Amino acid sequence: MIDTGDIDVFLGLDVGKSEHHATAVTPASKKAFNKRLPNTEPKLRELFAKLQAKHGTVLVVVDQPASIGALPLTVARDMGCPVAYLPGLTMRRIADLYPGEAKTDAKDAFIIADAARAMPHTLRAIDGQDETIAELEMIVGFDDDLAGEATRVANRLHGLLTQIHPSLERVLGPWLQHPAVLALLERFGSPAQIRKAGRRRLVTLLRPKAPRMAERLVEDIFAALDEQTVTVPGTDAATLIVPSLAGSRTAVLDQRKLLAGRIEELLEAHPLSKVLTSMPGIGVRTGAWILIEVGDGSTFPTAGHLAAYAGLAPATRNSGSSIRGEQPSRRGNKQLKRAFFLSAFAAFYSPGQGCSAEAVSQSILERADRTGVYQAPA
Repeated sequence: MIDTGDIDVFLGLDVGKSEHHATAVTPASKKAFNKRLPNTEPKLRELFAKLQAKHGTVLVVVDQPASIGALPLTVARDMGCPVAYLPGLTMRRIADLYPGEAKTDAKDAFIIADAARAMPHTLRAIDGQDETIAELEMIVGFDDDLAGEATRVANRLHGLLTQIHPSLERVLGPWLQHPAVLALLERFGSPAQIRKAGRRRLVTLLRPKAPRMAERLVEDIFAALDEQTVTVPGTDAATLIVPSLAGSRTAVLDQRKLLAGRIEELLEAHPLSKVLTSMPGIGVRTGAWILIEVGDGSTFPTAGHLAAYAGLAPATRNSGSSIRGEQPSRRGNKQLKRAFFLSAFAAFYSPGQGCSAEAVSQSILERADRTGVYQAPA
């Protein structure tokens, strides 16, 4: 919990793109400031300096620490103001305690400030991000977007190939991440074009990127083409779409490779990288997400605190004599929970990294059971 004993004024910012609404309250719950505030460094500095001069230590609390909330937090840190943030779901639940149904920026800013004053346990600490963590967060977030785009394009390709030639999709579908197959589809977008190109031309096209499987894959392709003699309606349209999708997927995968190299460089430059990557199941991307979410880990006194923050610790449910037990927590840091689950899942397939297969298997079942993703059989 954030210690607010030495705070002289609580400044709540309902952040926005061009301007924020700022409300400052004293420990006695009196408003010291309540106005709109342009999202510019000079105006932010002016307000922080004014409150510091008049009241003393200013705690700056936002409802969104990233994106549009990044500049106020950076300026506040630069001026020596402690910072924190109030999670959106927590703020909405606290808002139900206040009278009225109105939803305004002014009311939200007051709720943020008053919650910091009266309920400091609801606040979350914001670690001072160095340049490495900030760059990691931006690149990993973009990489996640690219992963979603790659999946979308692949699903579209699967769908088109299945529609016009199911047998061909069964041969090429499992290899839609392979650069050789994508080059083939980018060059020849229909079954007729592939057949017209001929075996020798296809082998020549595939061999530079798939030297060991080029001939075998071409034989499988022509065997699949021989299984269908009719032309499905829509094949001509697919001929235009398939090369475009294959080119898009190639570009996305190339971008991800470029980002993966930069992510690995940034992760290796951090002092905790060797500790993270030495754990079974934690690779470059999962290690980067864990580092982004927990920082140096100094805010968690024990492993139990970290598990509770991630939502992995079971929640106790007791009510009279009829309800007694523990259930998976539905709260916690979703990104961190996802990274831990993926690491456990990966460790399940890497039993040689310092622990037995049985121990790793038990680890994934326990972690999955706590998250509610998998329920172990009784």
